Amino acid sequence: MQLSTVSTANVARSGLTGQRELGWLSYVMFGLVLAALFAMIPSLGFAQAAAAEAPKLDTGDTAWMLTSTALVLMMTIPGLALFYGGMVRKQNVLSIMMQSFAITCLVTILWMIVGYSLAFSEGNAIIGGFGNLFLSGLAIDSVNDLAKTIPESVFMTFQLTFAIITPALITGAFADRMKFSAMLWFIGLWLIFVYAPVCHMVWGGGLMGTMGVLDFAGGTVVHINAGVAGLVAALVLGKRQGYGKVSHAPHNLTLSIIGAGLLWVGWFGFNAGSAVGASANAGMAMAVTQIATAAAALAWMFSEWLARGKPSVLGIVSGAVAGLVAITPASGFVDPMGALIIGIVAGIICFVAATTVKNALGYDDSLDAFGVHGVGGIIGAVLTGVFAKAAIAGKEEPLGLLDGNAGQVLTQVYGVVITIVFTAVVTLIILKIIDWTIGLRVDEATERDGLDLNLHGETVQ
Repeated sequence: MQLSTVSTANVARSGLTGQRELGWLSYVMFGLVLAALFAMIPSLGFAQAAAAEAPKLDTGDTAWMLTSTALVLMMTIPGLALFYGGMVRKQNVLSIMMQSFAITCLVTILWMIVGYSLAFSEGNAIIGGFGNLFLSGLAIDSVNDLAKTIPESVFMTFQLTFAIITPALITGAFADRMKFSAMLWFIGLWLIFVYAPVCHMVWGGGLMGTMGVLDFAGGTVVHINAGVAGLVAALVLGKRQGYGKVSHAPHNLTLSIIGAGLLWVGWFGFNAGSAVGASANAGMAMAVTQIATAAAALAWMFSEWLARGKPSVLGIVSGAVAGLVAITPASGFVDPMGALIIGIVAGIICFVAATTVKNALGYDDSLDAFGVHGVGGIIGAVLTGVFAKAAIAGKEEPLGLLDGNAGQVLTQVYGVVITIVFTAVVTLIILKIIDWTIGLRVDEATERDGLDLNLHGETVQ
C-alpha cells in the first residue's frame, strides 16, 4: 500500500472537524478524570514490597509466557488490523487499522491505571478492588496468586493483551460509521465498566468463577463479551448508508488472509498461553486449537460451496476464525475428538449466523463481529460443558457431560446468559451516554466519502 497525504488545506479542515467532534464536554470529562487519577497518586505507594520468602519462579514457564504475550499482541497489531483492514472499502482501510492501533495504546494505559486492579484485585462477586491502581505493589519479584511460577509483570502484560484485543474485535461491528472520538470514549468506558467486571467474574474470583463456569482462554470474557457488544453497537448506530443496495465488498482480501494467518498463529499464545506455563496442558491446548480451527475452516468452506456454488477466500478465513473462537473456552479441557466436533459445529453455525440469520434479521454487523465471535463464543462455551474431561484438565472430579457431569452444561449456559445480559445492558448505557453528549456517528458526507480522508486526512492509493 502506498499512502498519499492530502493537501494542507484538507488536513487543516479535517483537524478542525475533529476538534468540533470531540466537543467541549469531552475536554471537561477528560480533565476531571485526569485530576481524579493524579490526586490518588500520593496515596498509592510505589515502594516494592519486601517478600518474606523469594517466590519460586520457573524460567521455562516465564519464557513461554513471554512468548505467548508477544503472540497475543501480534493478534491485534498487525493481525486484526490487517484482517479487518482488507474487509472494509478502500476509503476506510486506514480508519479501521487506526482504531486497532489506537485501542492498543489506550487500553495499555487504562489497564496500567485501573483495569488490571478492577479485574484481578480482591473485590466482590462483580468487580475487583483498587488495590493495584497504577500497578501499585507490582515489584520485580512479585507474583499473582493465579500464576505463581512467573513474575506478576508477565502475568499482568499477558492479561493486558487480552484486554487489548477484546474491544478491538468490537470495531468490526460498527466499521465505516463511528466517529473516532466517540470510538475512543466508548472503548475506554467499555474496558472499565464491561471488560474488567466480566474478566473478574470469570477469572478474578468473582461470580462465574465461583459458580464453576469453565472458560480456559476467553469464550465468555473475550468473544461473547465482544460479540454481544458489537451487536448492540451495530443496532444503536444503525445500518451503513446504502446497506443492501450498494456494494460494501472487501477492498483487498490479500490483507485479510494475511491478517487471518497472523491471528491463527497468535492464537497459540492465546490458548496455550492460558495454561500459564510450559506444561502438558499447554501442549494439548495447542493441539486442539489447531484441529478445531482447521475443521471449522473446512466446515464453513464446504457449507458455502454447497449453498452458493463456490468456496470463497473470505469464507475459509472466516471459518478459521470461528474455529479459533469456539475452541478458546474449551482448549484446556477437551481432547482432539472434542475439538474436531466443536470446530465442525462452529464452522457450520457461524456461516449460517453471518449470512442467512443476519440477512433475515436485517442488522448491519459490518464485519460479522457478532456472527463469528458472539455466536462462536456461545457455541464453544456450551460445548465445553459437553466435552470437558477431567483427565485433560488434570482434575479428579468429572468435568463435562460426556465425562459424567451433566450439570456442567447448565452451568455453562448460566455463564453465557450472565455475560450476554450484563454486556448488553452496560454497553447500551455507555453508547447512549456518548450519543447524547458528543454523538456516535459521522455525518452523511463523511461516511459517503470515507473516514480515511475526513477523519485522518490521509488516503490509500
